[in-house]
Amino acid sequence: MDTSVVTWTEGTSGMDTGTSRVPNRVLFELRTSRTWGRPRLARELHNFCRSRGWSSPGESNIEKQIYRLETGRVRRPDDFYASLLAEFFQRSPIELFGPSEPTSGAGSTFRIRSHKFVPLYVGAEAVAQLQRRHAVDEADDDWLTCERVHDLDLAGARALCWQFGVIMFHVVEDLEPESIASVAVWRRITYEENMQRAAQVLRDSGLEVLGDPYVLSAYWVDDVPLDGQQHSSALRLLCVPRVLVSRHEQGTPEEKLARASVVEQAFLRDGFDHPDICEFGVRAIATGYASWSGVVYSPLAPEQCLAERELIACELSVQAAWAYTDYIRRVVEAGEDPDVPPEYGWRYLRGIRSRLTTERPQETSQHRAMREAIVQTSGLLRRLDQAIDTLRDCDRR
Repeated sequence: MDTSVVTWTEGTSGMDTGTSRVPNRVLFELRTSRTWGRPRLARELHNFCRSRGWSSPGESNIEKQIYRLETGRVRRPDDFYASLLAEFFQRSPIELFGPSEPTSGAGSTFRIRSHKFVPLYVGAEAVAQLQRRHAVDEADDDWLTCERVHDLDLAGARALCWQFGVIMFHVVEDLEPESIASVAVWRRITYEENMQRAAQVLRDSGLEVLGDPYVLSAYWVDDVPLDGQQHSSALRLLCVPRVLVSRHEQGTPEEKLARASVVEQAFLRDGFDHPDICEFGVRAIATGYASWSGVVYSPLAPEQCLAERELIACELSVQAAWAYTDYIRRVVEAGEDPDVPPEYGWRYLRGIRSRLTTERPQETSQHRAMREAIVQTSGLLRRLDQAIDTLRDCDRR
């Protein structure tokens, strides 16, 4: 049930052209030829948004934007209003607003905040031992109740632990790469380093890593120096960057980057999509993609989109549960029965499954779409079901 109210801030839907105002006669005549006033056109546009499943700014905001455009206070609207009016009137944006003006001072690099999640399963007893030896306090940024472990250092990364046996390092890095290819090469190199160092930190603390280590990334994208189809293709490539760099590719980082850059340019030119990608953004508010390889979120309307902490809380919970269920899978495939404390048995996992897959009464549609996309592409639901069945069978013996 979505009980949120979307609010729109005036002054963000176009560029004020100052005192040189040229009325938009095209829009004025399209409206008056229907004998509509501005309130009627605003209502029609609001209903048009709802019929297409788009988030509407609301009739009053639409009416104000129509006034600004018709009187020349705004010469060219933002992408949302440009697309809305063009589709509604069946005209091209150029016919309605003229050719777009070149922008000045555009950045030549991406601005991305990289979140790496490095979970390692060590067992509930080892986590309890760690909590006795280190200062811990409850972290409020996940859904399954984790604790932050102090003085467990991985190049400044946060160390978090869950009492069912998972320790996770959360590495946050601000990036300004010139291309997605450079992110893909950096990712391939640093993943191995992150996993090895995380495992070594735990071994130095006297803990044995019982599961297979891995790294998953989420990217919060503040700026993309591309437009149109290339903008969308770049975000999709960032969601599955492995398509640019082969795992078995040999050569120096410079050689790998050169090859990856050629592939990237081809995808940007021709367009890129991938069957593993699940979209969860909302038009004119944010672009969001999730895949087996990672998650990408690019906010367009900061006041209306998801908060970064909401995305991270979801990933922390999903990856902690994933690491736990993967340990159970590993033991089963070795022909043994998992040995886990009763309080973290199948009933506990059933609760995790409900927490990660069931809607909350106050959950927004954006939050639900994010959660469903991340859980679906991670394969976690299938793993939870298998782990619940396995632990239930063990209880019956």
